[in-house]
Amino acid sequence: MLTLQEEGAVRALAGIFPQETHPFPRDSIRARWAEEIEDPEIRAWVAVEDGSMAGFAAIRGDELLHFGTAVRTWGTGLASELHDAVIAEVADGHGFARLRVFEGNPRARRFYEKHGWEATGRSTRTAFAPNPVLLEYRLKLA
Repeated sequence: MLTLQEEGAVRALAGIFPQETHPFPRDSIRARWAEEIEDPEIRAWVAVEDGSMAGFAAIRGDELLHFGTAVRTWGTGLASELHDAVIAEVADGHGFARLRVFEGNPRARRFYEKHGWEATGRSTRTAFAPNPVLLEYRLKLA
């Protein structure tokens, strides 16, 4: 999962986290995943395609914490399929879903907006240097 996440992050977030100055924080992300997988409040999924990992997602309550697909699957529809499956899980007991996405990640923002997510106007900053802005998005659930 870590390798898949790193590949996508390095490609999609190069303008936010230049690898020369802010390389992918592999050890921190590995430790975070280990903690989150052990957390009973967090549910995580892995998408498998042709016997290999093709995507991942994690939620806590109404929040989509992590979401990504292998670069080799970009544009195939797998992300939409995984998104819909995970959101169906969030919808169980919640009126809205929420997530945070990097302001400087137009590809992800377009994806979420295409799936009905709307920016709330709230923002925070990530703990990872250089501490770029994360925008909050919300999705009304049926």
